Amino acid sequence: MLDKMTPNQRLMLAAALSIVFFVAYTAIFPPAEPASAKNENKIALNENSLQNTASSETAQPQRKLVNHEVSTQEKINENSQNTLVTVKSSDFILKIDTLGRISSKELLQAKYNDKDDQHAQLIPQDAMKPLLVRFLEPSLNEQTTQVAYTASTSELSLGSQAQKVTLTQQLSGVVVTKELTFYADGHYDAKVSLSEDKRYFIYLGQRPTISKQMMTVAGAMVYTNDGISTVIADGKADERKSFSGVELISAFDQYSATIMYGFDKTTNIIVEKDRESNPVVYFEATKNMSFNGYIGQKRYETLKNINPILTNAIEYGWFTFASKPLFKFLSWLHGLFGNWGWSIIALTLTIRLILYPLTYKGMVSMQKMKDIAPKIKELQAKYKGDPQRMNSAVMDMYKKHGANPLGGCLPMLLQIPIFFAIYRVLLNAVELQGAPWMFWVQDLSRMDHTYILPILMGASMFYQQKLTPSNFTDPLQEKIFKYLPVIFTFFFLTFPSGLVLYWFVNNLFSIAQQFIVNQQFKNAKEAEIAIAKHMEKSDG
Repeated sequence: MLDKMTPNQRLMLAAALSIVFFVAYTAIFPPAEPASAKNENKIALNENSLQNTASSETAQPQRKLVNHEVSTQEKINENSQNTLVTVKSSDFILKIDTLGRISSKELLQAKYNDKDDQHAQLIPQDAMKPLLVRFLEPSLNEQTTQVAYTASTSELSLGSQAQKVTLTQQLSGVVVTKELTFYADGHYDAKVSLSEDKRYFIYLGQRPTISKQMMTVAGAMVYTNDGISTVIADGKADERKSFSGVELISAFDQYSATIMYGFDKTTNIIVEKDRESNPVVYFEATKNMSFNGYIGQKRYETLKNINPILTNAIEYGWFTFASKPLFKFLSWLHGLFGNWGWSIIALTLTIRLILYPLTYKGMVSMQKMKDIAPKIKELQAKYKGDPQRMNSAVMDMYKKHGANPLGGCLPMLLQIPIFFAIYRVLLNAVELQGAPWMFWVQDLSRMDHTYILPILMGASMFYQQKLTPSNFTDPLQEKIFKYLPVIFTFFFLTFPSGLVLYWFVNNLFSIAQQFIVNQQFKNAKEAEIAIAKHMEKSDG
């Protein structure tokens, strides 16, 4: 069946099957429900896990530590987790609770609102919080959930200048001090110190749970100084892993992340799993520990301005190698046009121009294959009982007319990874949140609720099929391809408008290119007929 399809038809089928596969996989094996929705993300780490990090001299008899059952044991009182410090800026409100953790961060910009159009809350309420401190010693660790911190101030207002707060927790035998300096761009500097040298650990916190899109990865990342990103997706955490030479650690969802960075290269980063096999990231801290953190949207320019290493927290999956340069080019185009929609169109045009020689060659080959299809059928009927001779005759026919049945395979192979690389760019680019194109498309990160773009995309695909030469011999095969535009339209209904715009514009350019090729062949045939008639008259 496949050998009878044109390269463009193979491309459409491959893309359709890929989309069907990912949609079906998501439906059959849905991601684990976020902790904030289930209200039962109870992380049970035992002392043995922490003892593996400590030396054998400090190891103690195996017994369970205090469970991280946030609903009970990590509260100062049974009524609520008290807010100790409130940090305000024009873009966000951040809160620190009496356990010395960052307990809440609310984004005030409307463009980052969640699916219910409420202000985005980056810290899940019922999950591990950033800056949680745990001790190896069980009795000391138990006190950390019962003794409240005190703060040098109860409120910080961020402007152009950074603001600092000092948190202190008086435990029996040791005093924990956290000096936190906050900046308006969302990052902070942290200095954690102990009055006595004890073995303890600091936690990154669980990932934000604002958005959940099909085919996006959410979980944790460890990026090391050898340029390797290790991603542990939610539900996929397995055995305990340790890392050194770490540049950053991140707990992330589609658009936002909780990040810590600026570690000493000898810092031991540990990834465990919770009861739902979601990753839990923490590190073994020293008596006097300094590092940096960021909680917010994964906006490229923001991360780059804070520290260029943070741009590695933007994760594109398998297609990172292609998606990163594509996003940089898209950002450059945005600098020219000032509109992400027109930038996507310009990116699509650029890719089509780069691939034009290859796609043109494939289209020409398809036209030639269509022209000689009747002659091929005659040869197949003539040498039906002699496959070897038939194949030889068919190859001679291809050679005589300069047709190549595989002529369009290279463009097809190039377009599939490019499509998915662009897909990941447009799906993960927080810059598209709240970004308008024109008319009814006012948020390129969300589906088109009018369904106009998906319908236009399906119509353009249908018209493209009409223009594309076909040599179907199987009626069932022909029917399947007639319904492909309907299938694509159905799947693209809920896709981000930016991605649908890309595919629609890509179809328009394909239609224009196919029209040019078809017209060239029509003109060539008319010229051949005119020459033949002229020759007949001359002979007459």
